[in-house]
Amino acid sequence: MELYKENQLKVYNSLSKTKEEFKPITEGYVGMYVCGPTVYSNAHLGNVRTFMFFDVVYRYLLHLGYKVRYVRNITDAGHLENDADEGEDRISKKARLEKIEPMEVVQKYTVDFHNVLKNYNFLPPSIEPTATGHIVEQIEMIKEIIAKGFAYEVNGSVYFDVLEYNKNSHYGILSGRKVEDLIHNTRTLDGQSDKKNPQDFALWKKADERHIMRWPSPWSDGFPGWHLECSVMSTKYLGESFDIHGGGMDLKFPHHECEIAQSQTCSGVKPVNYWMHTNMLLLNSQKMAKSTGNFILPNEILSGENNILPKAFTASVVRFFNLQANYRSILDFSGEALEASEKGHSKLMEAVSFIDKIEADKTSTFNVQKWKADCYAAMNDDFNTPVLISHLFEAVKVINLIKEHKASLTAEDLSVFKMTLNSFIFDVLGLLNESAQDNSEKINGVVELLIKLRKEARENKDWALSDQIRDELIALGIQLKDGREGTTFLVN
Repeated sequence: MELYKENQLKVYNSLSKTKEEFKPITEGYVGMYVCGPTVYSNAHLGNVRTFMFFDVVYRYLLHLGYKVRYVRNITDAGHLENDADEGEDRISKKARLEKIEPMEVVQKYTVDFHNVLKNYNFLPPSIEPTATGHIVEQIEMIKEIIAKGFAYEVNGSVYFDVLEYNKNSHYGILSGRKVEDLIHNTRTLDGQSDKKNPQDFALWKKADERHIMRWPSPWSDGFPGWHLECSVMSTKYLGESFDIHGGGMDLKFPHHECEIAQSQTCSGVKPVNYWMHTNMLLLNSQKMAKSTGNFILPNEILSGENNILPKAFTASVVRFFNLQANYRSILDFSGEALEASEKGHSKLMEAVSFIDKIEADKTSTFNVQKWKADCYAAMNDDFNTPVLISHLFEAVKVINLIKEHKASLTAEDLSVFKMTLNSFIFDVLGLLNESAQDNSEKINGVVELLIKLRKEARENKDWALSDQIRDELIALGIQLKDGREGTTFLVN
């Protein structure tokens, strides 16, 4: 039986602002969309926090036995400065400043993004579509919205009519904002004269002479609005209604609000059942943002090449630090906090490395089944990783007691204990035992050195030394294989 049938998952829905029982549209299948990066610069650690949490969501859903289609987009066009409908495209601006092609900017920072996620042990999404790869579909969605009377064209640009939509729907349903308040608090800005109302947002923008990235459309040579791409790609790959839509809390308004309006206008149905949003990451108690210079890049943490941290830290320690806080709470990143996480991570890995050395006993002094149930209960409670980690440290205490011969587990309990601990640490949380990996690399290096010494011994016809190296490696469970291209080894 799949684990999801035994575990009732609850998810905090930003739409209802309550925890709800998770019931996918199709039993056994989950469709999840997460807003990806705009690839005009390196992703900072605050961006990565969001993707890291949804990596854990993805991992846990897979662990429960769901078949998951996880879609995370790449924004490579249409995202203007300050998330507004006016100004220069972020990617085009970067290309102009660096005197390179926009797609060179896109390639450079997409590769960097993927390298960061690889370094931090992320699972790749099922599909990673790009905005520029779906221009045709975006144009078709705009046509449909215009045909239904919820958008209008002015001077080659097309805008979504928020007030018209709000007559029978609620623009602001996700963020809790009211159109009346938005009208009252909005001043007419220069460059917005084409709009009927300041609250209207762009579906298509006519490109001016500065704009390098442009495509032909029925209205003008231009480019799609930033909000449109996610509506198009989520519905194309997940359907008109799907299970989970995630992103940072800063995207709730206006980006996700606009997505709802666009998608619902076209389909007539609620596009997403569960909206999930991560909170911000602070750096030394200040908001992490490139605009203020208060940020750190993920790979700078690994290299230690920064002016913020006292030393380099491993990716798994950073991951552990992030997951010790609830995803909906603000998290403050600092050198002191990382050093504390490093100590905790080390204790956890030291304990899990010892588990294979534990010998089964006739009795158990620890209730493994209750502990296992508590681990699942934590993750079933809106992916509560801090509580899960507290239960993992209960296991650390048990392992340490067993080391001191003050606790014991039966063979059956030991098997469940080991499997559960490994599943949650490595498969669900995505942590790595980097010290064990380092040791493995050192062992490989030593074996390669012995192979080299054995080769020299054979060349010198010192058969006794050659055989001694081979035989002693066999005794350690390392078998040498001599072939035409040299000697390889196999660890048994």
